[in-house]
Amino acid sequence: MTDIKPRFEFRAFAQSFGIVEEKMRSLSPVENIRESLEIYIMSSGNNENNTKIRDNLMDIKVFVQETKGLQQWNPRMKGSFPMSAEMLQNDVFPAFGVTMPQLKREVYTLEQYIKEIIQPHPDLVAVNVFKRRFALTINSCIAEIAEVYINGAKLMTANLESVDVDAILEAKKMTGLDNYENVNYLLAIKRVIGMELLPSTSIYSVKI
Repeated sequence: MTDIKPRFEFRAFAQSFGIVEEKMRSLSPVENIRESLEIYIMSSGNNENNTKIRDNLMDIKVFVQETKGLQQWNPRMKGSFPMSAEMLQNDVFPAFGVTMPQLKREVYTLEQYIKEIIQPHPDLVAVNVFKRRFALTINSCIAEIAEVYINGAKLMTANLESVDVDAILEAKKMTGLDNYENVNYLLAIKRVIGMELLPSTSIYSVKI
């Protein structure tokens, strides 16, 4: 079996993308629409491991590198609930970069994990994120426009992904996304909940 090469990503957030969204939709028909409700675990001690839970499955991705303003992320672990205390100790908490509390159970359901471990922890926050994603293909890149509700706060996000860095850079020019800051979900959510400061220029800033 051959190894799967992690894709490079460019993602922007805004209250509205206006003409950028029009360009993206004109370059590709919508291939499918997906909705999901996810839980992201934000940690004050980590900006390089992205932890989310969907359908009782935990997925942690780790930041690999940044090239030409694009970010590359790679799966770090996948697990499911109920989850053993051993996995929480050995695989999950090291990704948060904070002190692990004493675990009183051998196995945790998702509800127990959130209520007994995450919510009482001073450096961790569980954030509900609803996504409505419109999938596209632009310049051979995986692309999307999505409505995102972060603890009920609505934003739009636009994304381009590929193993081909130059293809993403060209797609950014084609769509007008080259005027936007690259913001991953980890940073975007932290900005919304106040764990990270917004840029001084504007919300998820368009370059001026």
